[in-house]
Amino acid sequence: MSEEKEHIQFELTEALVEQVEQLIEQQDNKELKILLNEYHYADVAEILDELNLDEATYIIKLLDSETTSDVLMELDEDNREKILENLSIKEIAEEIEELDTDDAADIINELPEDRRQAVISNIEDEEHQAEIRELLAYEDDTAGGLMAKELVKVYETWTVAGCLRRIRGQAKDVTRVHSIYVVTKEEKLIGRLSLKDLITAKNEQKIADIAKDNVDFVNVNDDVEDVARVMSKYDLEAIPVVDDDQILLGRITIDDIVDVMKEEADKDYQLAAGISQDVEADDSVWKLTRARIPWLFLGLIGGVGAFLIMEGFHEAFSKYAILFFFTPLIAAMAGNVGVQSSAIIVQGLANDDIKGSINSRLMKEMLLAALNGIILAIFLFLFVWISQQDAKTAFAISISLVVVIIVAGLIGTFVPLFLDKRGIDPAIATGPFITTSNDIFGILIYFTIAKLILGI
Repeated sequence: MSEEKEHIQFELTEALVEQVEQLIEQQDNKELKILLNEYHYADVAEILDELNLDEATYIIKLLDSETTSDVLMELDEDNREKILENLSIKEIAEEIEELDTDDAADIINELPEDRRQAVISNIEDEEHQAEIRELLAYEDDTAGGLMAKELVKVYETWTVAGCLRRIRGQAKDVTRVHSIYVVTKEEKLIGRLSLKDLITAKNEQKIADIAKDNVDFVNVNDDVEDVARVMSKYDLEAIPVVDDDQILLGRITIDDIVDVMKEEADKDYQLAAGISQDVEADDSVWKLTRARIPWLFLGLIGGVGAFLIMEGFHEAFSKYAILFFFTPLIAAMAGNVGVQSSAIIVQGLANDDIKGSINSRLMKEMLLAALNGIILAIFLFLFVWISQQDAKTAFAISISLVVVIIVAGLIGTFVPLFLDKRGIDPAIATGPFITTSNDIFGILIYFTIAKLILGI
């Protein structure tokens, strides 16, 4: 109970990170081990995510593989990839030895092709090695790509007494025993046992007599979303995986399904917000730009299309009436940028990925928005200049677009952070607020800047 309470109360502080950094600098390995051994591996991973690459690698090499293998699985994916690049083939193989087969396969899949085979070949446990190779053969989005080989199975012909002796050897390799699966001598799944069934049965009873035959299972080629639906529908903590011949191959546990559901929810949310890649709040500015720019270009092209239609009525306007034709574009771009910024921040807040001060987050968003704005403004400037042969007007519209995008990005970042600080769910009010405010501010900024530049 005390250990569990300690994990719940863990809070990453600057003082703790500085203490770890200081011990690394002093190479005080003894004190560093004592300090980190007090924390759960998930807490250690959180600490490592705040260190630089050399410091994080130092800790991974310092602690025993039994601990660091779990730490690696909890690390941010980008940080884990960089740390693995700093480890030797043998060191990675030692980490893999301590992991369940599904986690081991996930890490090996992240390695470059030239290192992947070398790591597998360095795994000393031949059975573990063979099982990992088997899992790597399945597609990532199938039950086979998600399952683990570790499970407890018994044969229908065993007695309860014999079964108890044999499962002790199997259970030592399984992190958590959810169910005991009953198979025929041909390894076909025919039922399941609970620990309660096994403990309360008489020693001489046959497993076939006490097994439940209403066992839920999935096929190794089933889509992971289908697996998630089955486990959710029947409230399962684990589900066995079989092939087309009903041969038991492995099992999928609820923690893996939760990860899948989270990834799918994140992806759907980002796609709905116009973000084309799987990104997180703390990704680099360039990665975020690549994720956002396609949809922003789509909005830009839509605005240009509206201008081409409205241009047919240009005689009804005065000399600079062209500015009015771009009003829908400016408003649409402001709304798109604001929604994209708020989507990433809301996601980061939901996943507890937002770290650092509001000022640093606003500065990063301003740089990101400026980069997006400049790229789009260059395209727009060339379009207006070529089509209208008026560089001054093209400059006014382009500069307005850059400023509008920066302001929209800052609003989209600040509003959810502000609401979160006030204890209000940012997902409730962010969308409509961002859309409306950015429309108003975007148009206001657009005409103000254009008026100043054109002198009208």
